[in-house]
Amino acid sequence: MKNLKSFWAKTLIFLSVMGPGIITANVDNDAGGITTYSVAGAHFGYALIWSFIPIIIALVIIQEMCSRMAVVTGKGLADLIREEFGVRVTFYAMVVLVFSNIFNTISEFAGIAASAELFGISKYLLVPICALFVWWLIVKGTYKSVEKVFLVACLFYVCYIVSGFLSKPDWKTVASSSISPSFHFDKAYIFMLIGVVGTTIAPWMQFYQQSSVVEKGIRLENYKYSRLDVIIGAFVVNIIAIFIVIVCANTLFAHGIRIETAKDAALALKPLAGQYCFYLFAFGLLNASVFSACILPLSTAYSVCEGMGWEIGVNRTFKEAPQFYSLYTAIIAIGAAIILIPGVKLVPIMLVSQATNGILLPFVLIFMLLLVNNKRLMGKYTNSRFYNFCTIIIILAMIILSLILFFTAFIQ
Repeated sequence: MKNLKSFWAKTLIFLSVMGPGIITANVDNDAGGITTYSVAGAHFGYALIWSFIPIIIALVIIQEMCSRMAVVTGKGLADLIREEFGVRVTFYAMVVLVFSNIFNTISEFAGIAASAELFGISKYLLVPICALFVWWLIVKGTYKSVEKVFLVACLFYVCYIVSGFLSKPDWKTVASSSISPSFHFDKAYIFMLIGVVGTTIAPWMQFYQQSSVVEKGIRLENYKYSRLDVIIGAFVVNIIAIFIVIVCANTLFAHGIRIETAKDAALALKPLAGQYCFYLFAFGLLNASVFSACILPLSTAYSVCEGMGWEIGVNRTFKEAPQFYSLYTAIIAIGAAIILIPGVKLVPIMLVSQATNGILLPFVLIFMLLLVNNKRLMGKYTNSRFYNFCTIIIILAMIILSLILFFTAFIQ
């Protein structure tokens, strides 16, 4: 009886702490991420599924450091960078982050526009409605109400898991592909592998994760539950990504169908996997795009206002945090407006966002490593030697991948 009471008490504490880790990780499966995983499955079958195991490990380590810094210092990442490395460094980092996130937000509204076409709705109707919804949700909500909406949005990613089962894959092949790495030295495979890894850790994630933990007010004694939140988020987001690869591998790859976007994948699934699979895939794209269109501008507003020392927080009113809400509003307006321009070309926009992510990410990861090992800030909660070794390996890998992505985008 005592053990049962202890279990329920711990469960309630976890439920009260849960949110930042799961939400941040799931936004990673945005319109761009879904497109990447769809193309990976359609063009290479199950050959890239093995890569999700090291991806999970990398995501847990990076996001756990953010969560730990937030709980120990009570400050966001941009705030710590400004205090430890100066205003000038912070300013340049924020300029690149704003530039990158504007293009990322445009990509999310492009996903909404693609979903509109899949459901036979005009993008000139659905895009403005979704833009108004995401603006109203943040400006008029509180942190608790907004977090509840975000957690509900995370549940809708189950659409991809259901569509994966509907495609009836060979689970033995899936299992063997997961634990048997296969590597090919052709250019297309290498760049697809880089794309899959590169969509996992983006600069905005570290800023948003840390800021949301701070605003949620998670205390040090509850940190182990916050760490569990990060671990669950990393596993869930990658399981969903695996199912996206599975459904496209089992249908599109098996029939030799090539695609370029998530919209192409949904349309191609209709005659192969059935109408239900098509609608689930299309709805998943819409949910992911709207969800990410909320988070990316919010992450930018958190980061810039922290870095500049302005008032922040969803719990504050427009009058109390004018810069925070003005920046959030501006990024949504820009993202939606550009997608409504007739004939706008989306591929260059995605390449620019990819390139700017590649520029900023190595600097953010290095700043994080220096901050988390600062005993003045972290006390006894600095990294262990083993943890530092793993983190350095991850940082070097992400730097190399980011540089390749950047130069690829620049050349194209």
